[in-house]
Amino acid sequence: MSEFPFYVKQGINHITDIQGFDHMLFIVSLCAVYKVSQWRNVLVLITAFTIGHSVTLALTALNVIKVNRELVELLIPVTILFTCVYNIIKPEKSKKLISVNYFFALFFGLIHGMGFSNFFKAMMMGISDNIIVPLLAFNLGIEIGQLMIIAVFTVVLFAFTGILKVRHRDWVLFVSGVGAGLAAELIIKGLA
Repeated sequence: MSEFPFYVKQGINHITDIQGFDHMLFIVSLCAVYKVSQWRNVLVLITAFTIGHSVTLALTALNVIKVNRELVELLIPVTILFTCVYNIIKPEKSKKLISVNYFFALFFGLIHGMGFSNFFKAMMMGISDNIIVPLLAFNLGIEIGQLMIIAVFTVVLFAFTGILKVRHRDWVLFVSGVGAGLAAELIIKGLA
């Protein structure tokens, strides 16, 4: 059972690694439309994302489904771009926002889980035939890492909208605009 902390740490490191900032960018883009007071909604949103990526991470790691790595690496920034564009064009007081964002988090989590699986399978290569415990630990690490990202994001959000009094809609437009630009760059690199 001593391998459990190792895989938790690997999950945290994978999601918080600045070299693979695409997953962080997606989480930030998903959460950009929420205010500090909506932290419960953000936790539900992250849980929906976790459910999505857990399913495909498990299925691909257990070789139940096969994925094309290049296609997945292209689809990840597409999910970011789509989320950012939706954040920008949606009405500010949309009642459907929460349910639509949960759907995005769950569905796009399926795609991101395939991306996580590439790293996980490479890490597991030749180590063990029993991947259930490492899979659970790695997934737990990813979840902890996501919560760390959200905590930092919430502090920055509070600093801008609570202390500096930036209008929330301006915050959403800025974060989503930066996210869309970075995602477009990743898509272009992926197509090159």
